[in-house]
Amino acid sequence: MLHHLRRTPAHAHLVLMLALTFTTGVVDAVGYLGLDRVFTANMTGNVVVLGMALAGADDLPVLGPAIALAGFFVGAVLGGRLVRKGPTGWGRRSTVGFTLTGATATALGAAALVHPPVEHTTWAFTVTGVLAVAMGLQAAVARRLAVKDVTTVVVTSTLTGLAADSQLAGGDGQHWPRRLLAVVLILLGACVGALLVKSGEHGVGAGLLLAGLLSLGVTTFGHTVRDADRPEPAAV
Repeated sequence: MLHHLRRTPAHAHLVLMLALTFTTGVVDAVGYLGLDRVFTANMTGNVVVLGMALAGADDLPVLGPAIALAGFFVGAVLGGRLVRKGPTGWGRRSTVGFTLTGATATALGAAALVHPPVEHTTWAFTVTGVLAVAMGLQAAVARRLAVKDVTTVVVTSTLTGLAADSQLAGGDGQHWPRRLLAVVLILLGACVGALLVKSGEHGVGAGLLLAGLLSLGVTTFGHTVRDADRPEPAAV
């Protein structure tokens, strides 16, 4: 399988982005259920929650979503600067970016196991902000890989493409398996994250640790097959 993925980098990138999509589901479930209804990867949800909270809706947070939005923006800026001068596809800068994301989530998970975050505390807001920076960085680096229909953080556009390009809509149904997989994997990730949070006070830490270790595994695998992106030297 490894040999096949080396020869087909586009397939390798797709597999890796789908795996990161699963981790995004875990992270967002942990954030929403364990960090006071905050999404650290899906910024659309934060904007909606923040808008309703500012309009006076009962029991909706303001500070958490605002911190997550700011953190994600900072992370995306850093990620954009990191990969902008690199080639499209997986390169050394991609490995650096994804490693930083995975290491950050892993470190936060380990810290949260030792000292579980409690809603509305400085530690919980710190976890939210740092995690959002990491997810913004991941999203920017993933965007540079340019895997069609898989961004690791956005499902709405994926669902739109799945429906609008389907044979039911008169389309050719192209790329439907990857679109469906992206939706299913973020759903499964959210289920896993929710189950971990419901398991007890260490659920937030366990969820972040799982997401971080998976991200590091994906990064290691991606770095292993990245040489497939390089053109073969010309014959002499």
